[in-house]
Amino acid sequence: MAQARVKARKESVLAERFAVFAECLLTGVWIAVASLGVVTYPAAIAAGARHLRRRTSHQIGGWREFVGDFRTAVRGGWVVGLGGWAAVGAVWVDVLAARAGIPGGRLVGAVGVFALIGLVVALLRAAAVWTPGAAWRGLLADAGRRTVLDPAGSFLLVCGLAVVTLTALFVAPLAVPVLGALVAAAVAVEERHRHR
Repeated sequence: MAQARVKARKESVLAERFAVFAECLLTGVWIAVASLGVVTYPAAIAAGARHLRRRTSHQIGGWREFVGDFRTAVRGGWVVGLGGWAAVGAVWVDVLAARAGIPGGRLVGAVGVFALIGLVVALLRAAAVWTPGAAWRGLLADAGRRTVLDPAGSFLLVCGLAVVTLTALFVAPLAVPVLGALVAAAVAVEERHRHR
């Protein structure tokens, strides 16, 4: 009896890439929901990045794995989130000083805004490489160095931040799924840097 040969059907490249894009948008929603705890956004970004790394390496993972990663990341990540809000508060004071016309206020305000953008980029880069058991302090220190030493990758993330911000200004609900694309960009930037 002849055995029928069945050829495994392979997804087209276009279908595979669209599936990754759709997964990015869904991950953006998951990140937004997990960030509702106000100081949980670093853990949410880290869990989202890990989910997208699993997806692009063809490993199984979904909502349950995302939640498990989020729970692990939030243990030390909430302190990072609190520090991030403190940095935003400090920059807000700088901007208010610049608007009040205090001598040197404009320079201090501009430096504060650029420093905040650098901190956000470093946070995205740290979250993009987070794994369970990794210490946030070490991740942020290494990400800070990569932010400075890889200006092209950092610039790509600044552009991604601009896209999310503009999307939020024009069509606020779309900023939520676009957040997943920003995290995917951070994962891609880190992967690019690792292979250099």
